[in-house]
Amino acid sequence: MTHYGRSPWLDRFPKSRVPSFPRHRGHLERAVVVVGGGLTGCATAYAFAAAGIGVAVVEADRIGRGTSASAAGWIADDPGVTFLSMEQAVGRHSARRAWQAWRRAALDGAAVLRRLGVKCDLEASASVTIAATSEQITRLKREQKARRDAGLDAPLLTARAVSAEAALASGGGLRGRDGATLDPYRACLGLAAAARERGAQFFEHSPVKKITFGRKAVDVRTAAGTIRAEQVVVATGVPTALFASLQRHFWFRSAYLALTGRVPAKIRQQLGTRATVVRDSADPPHVVRWVDDERLLVMGADRESPPDRLREKTTIQRTGQLMYELSTMYPDISGMIPEYGWDAAYARTADGLPYIGPHRNFPRHLFAFGDSSHSVTGAHLASRMLLRHYLGELDPADELFAFTRNVR
Repeated sequence: MTHYGRSPWLDRFPKSRVPSFPRHRGHLERAVVVVGGGLTGCATAYAFAAAGIGVAVVEADRIGRGTSASAAGWIADDPGVTFLSMEQAVGRHSARRAWQAWRRAALDGAAVLRRLGVKCDLEASASVTIAATSEQITRLKREQKARRDAGLDAPLLTARAVSAEAALASGGGLRGRDGATLDPYRACLGLAAAARERGAQFFEHSPVKKITFGRKAVDVRTAAGTIRAEQVVVATGVPTALFASLQRHFWFRSAYLALTGRVPAKIRQQLGTRATVVRDSADPPHVVRWVDDERLLVMGADRESPPDRLREKTTIQRTGQLMYELSTMYPDISGMIPEYGWDAAYARTADGLPYIGPHRNFPRHLFAFGDSSHSVTGAHLASRMLLRHYLGELDPADELFAFTRNVR
């Protein structure tokens, strides 16, 4: 039986251990209030609390149980768009800095989880972007050349190496070295716990009704109270109705995910080392990784987000499509029934990079919108960048993720 519309990360977590946070009531004053209790919100709360800044987090539903719990659980060392396309959009120098910032965030994010002792099945994992058709192989080689010309690491794998590592027929692949896999829900709860230990406050079932700002403060109003702060960080991933004027910057899309049942041991032995995250060169691409070394997770089949009334039907259709496409990659699993099929909504910007930082029309606001990388690296990237914005200690690379960045 397939569980549709449900994330396996939530079902795997013991219900008796799910933390409970109060609703927000009354008046509270903090230096910063974070709207959104997903991975980005919790990572940001930890970054601010660790810096000694008073922070409160308000979440409309439950901490970590939204889009973050629907993620594939991959820390990628690249932003999910090709270097070539980024170079065309912002120039080689800027593209290189953005690429390096993303790689640092992948390494630093994993290091933070290890240092905090967060139990989230974190495992270092290389990745490989593979090419199958002659056109894809040509594009992959052009991508490698562009990265090398920019001084970036870009090892190319032969078809034989890809076959040995991932048991896939291809014309070759481009290696990523510094990624990892994890359970995104456990990671989110771990960061929330670490932030709470350092004084952060968390509120669940507390949707924000209105945000008003003045010369000296911003007021975040929930159904039962107000939080006054110096700054509000909006880490909801996509602009909500409160920020409808910003929605024009984004395309709203959904990716779909399927998790197989346990793959028989005899078949697993024929499917490569199972230690590598595979991304193909399809449009949209598929991301394939192993879970618990015995189940295959595939993400892809992206499309414009359907209306709510069609969401369940679309998820069922796309899960079937994903399983078929996975079986074309690995024919030995043909006929397997998925255990889970679900969707993950996201917003995409014109150049594929998220917007992180202030917007001129919203004083005392900082935003983290538009991460379409299909990895969770952007959560740590945003947390550090938002802290630098608050402290006024910007890094040159931060401007590449700003609303004001120049796109050719």
